[in-house]
Amino acid sequence: MSQTRRLAAVLAADAVGYSRLIGADEGSTLQALKTIRTELFDPKIAQHRGRLVKTTGDGFLVEFSSVVDALRCAVELQAYMAERNAGIPTDKRVDFRIGINVGDIVVENGDIFGDGVNVAVRLEGLAEPGGICVSARVQEDAAGKLDVPFEDLGELQLKNIARPVRVYRILAGTSAPGSDRAPLRLPNKPSIAVLPFANMSGDPEQDFFADGMVEEIITALSRYPSLLVIARNSSFTFKGRAINVKQVGLELGVRYVLEGSMRKAGNRIRVSAQLVEAETGNHIWAERYDRNLADIFALQDEITEAVTVAGAPAIADAEQHRVLRKPPGSLDAWGAYQRGLWHLSKASAEDNALAEKFFQRAIDLDPIFAGGYTGLAAALNRAGALFHTRNRAEALSAEEALARRAVALDGGNAEARADRLRPVAA
Repeated sequence: MSQTRRLAAVLAADAVGYSRLIGADEGSTLQALKTIRTELFDPKIAQHRGRLVKTTGDGFLVEFSSVVDALRCAVELQAYMAERNAGIPTDKRVDFRIGINVGDIVVENGDIFGDGVNVAVRLEGLAEPGGICVSARVQEDAAGKLDVPFEDLGELQLKNIARPVRVYRILAGTSAPGSDRAPLRLPNKPSIAVLPFANMSGDPEQDFFADGMVEEIITALSRYPSLLVIARNSSFTFKGRAINVKQVGLELGVRYVLEGSMRKAGNRIRVSAQLVEAETGNHIWAERYDRNLADIFALQDEITEAVTVAGAPAIADAEQHRVLRKPPGSLDAWGAYQRGLWHLSKASAEDNALAEKFFQRAIDLDPIFAGGYTGLAAALNRAGALFHTRNRAEALSAEEALARRAVALDGGNAEARADRLRPVAA
């Protein structure tokens, strides 16, 4: 095993009271952590040029080449988490502690080790919920470069660390440096926010129906692994506000926005919904539903299913056209994956070879994106069994390895599991 050493800034984050939250509501806690990672941590880490080394169920370990980037990322993460938790009861909040250290680290097979890492983890344990603790080296490197207030906690003896470490904490209430509301970076797959539907009936009681239906739509769309769906707590901050779809996209970091309205007259109800591309304002899909108001819950389910069944394919089609319009050299990992799927669907030896190249590019651009591995596995399967452009046995072996890697990255990826169970096509 090859080892390398380098100087790096290490950020360690951990969810506060994870065991208690899991014991109280395992499903909601796991979903909340997944949402926080996909909506906030992953985009912020990428925005500040960090590398997510690993997750530990309730925490994250991230490497940065710049102390300033690491600290700016940490402050923005905690600022956005404080905003996210504003309307959530204290006993149900997910808070994080963060520790940052600069030091020599050992890199082996993508993982990192050494005192530089250990000190960051110990600093994280000293931080208050929602707080950040850093070593003196971090404070020194950031001084004069970031307007961040520090409090000197003195030299502390940290567990299993030979020498005392001078520790500083970031004072509470620190906002994101340089911007109170910086736009979130778009994730590398289609993302959507479902905004509260406007109640046009003039009856305040109908708000419950409209809000309940939107919650059901959010839940239904969240079941699509190819979609990143913004949580209700974030999208409902726009309730009652004049909507500028482009600004919604910037603030929530989404490519698509689903908005709508509801009007009740007697025993009938009319629901209108429209899907909009946030950046351009172009309408992707729109529909109107007129129904008799009988069983309110059955009606919610019926409209939710209709919107979801129509909306998800519309997004997939819009993504396909968006990617095909872009030059191949400008594609990100998701775009390369989509281009690979397009060539794979052509079912020719030439297109299959191009699909392999695009899937490999997706892997190179984002080694932790499972889609690249599942796509390349499918292309190799066809190359070995259908087009005979690769050795059949070698294709089977490579497909198996790629599928295992995809499952390791995303255990819920049905395509990856199918690849693992599927023999090479006859």
